[in-house]
Amino acid sequence: MKLPHRRQFLHLVAGAAALPAISRIAGAQSRPTRPITIIVPYAPGGAGDLAVRVLSEPLAATLGQNVIIENVSGGSALIGTGRVARAAPDGYTLLGHNMALAANVSLFPKATFNVEKDLIAVGLVNYGVPILVGRKSLAANSLDELVAWMKQPGRHIKFAHGGVGSMSYFCAVLFARAVGADIDLIPYRGGGAPALTDLLAGHVDLYCTNLAGELLKASRLKGFGVASKDRFAPYPNLPSLVQSGFADMDILFWQGIFAPAATPKLVLEKLNAALRLALADPKVIRNFEQTDFSVFPEREQTITAANSFLHQEIVRWGQVVRTNHIEAEQ
Repeated sequence: MKLPHRRQFLHLVAGAAALPAISRIAGAQSRPTRPITIIVPYAPGGAGDLAVRVLSEPLAATLGQNVIIENVSGGSALIGTGRVARAAPDGYTLLGHNMALAANVSLFPKATFNVEKDLIAVGLVNYGVPILVGRKSLAANSLDELVAWMKQPGRHIKFAHGGVGSMSYFCAVLFARAVGADIDLIPYRGGGAPALTDLLAGHVDLYCTNLAGELLKASRLKGFGVASKDRFAPYPNLPSLVQSGFADMDILFWQGIFAPAATPKLVLEKLNAALRLALADPKVIRNFEQTDFSVFPEREQTITAANSFLHQEIVRWGQVVRTNHIEAEQ
């Protein structure tokens, strides 16, 4: 999966000539009359939770109402997602989700909702590259040494993840299968802070995350590679897992905002306009950059582009699930 250049993103977003038109759309229609709730189907502290909280203030300023963040975790994100899928399609209940929304379509075919029939994308938010990190006391110091360590007979490997279907889950499963090692999958609701805390304490061995940047720079964790086709500019010394021979380890961690599918077009356009203004806010861009995330370019921030992207991701992760015979408990 080819990632757009980071500076190109900032140029397209910050300098977009279409922003005045977006501003007119956001202000032309009647404003919401009560607070808007964005449900995050994960526990606080994860990447999805943090991204939505960064957006809440500029969204509230544009829409003229408070934006409330509600964490509804559990059930591999199905509980919170289902709540939005069944919500009134009036624009007051939204969903902040990520690549797991697409992956769960194939992992949980018996879910009580249909992602493409019951939800519609308001817009894409940002993307990041997962980093494979390990506890500081781990014997391995390079990717090759890690692979050798994992292959040792009788090795008991504890691999943290944020729940079945999450980016960190797929990263763990695909990497272990490529290495040919058995692992114990240790789930954390939403991953994020709880998983990193246990990794720092040495209770688990490995974790794929977008939130370990400062810990890597402080040498409190070990970095072994980035789950992408190319090296990641902020960490040039970390190898690309794909370039290192792990072909399936091209994992783009993306995030977006979604609404019930029957939400009126004018309401969706208003929400999308407010979101795009928020994503052009220099404070939002800087905040995302501090955690190694980039906003999607303006041309990919439209409602149409976001829903097309969601469909492509559903197809892609469906192929990954079937090819690797990945199953989740129903």
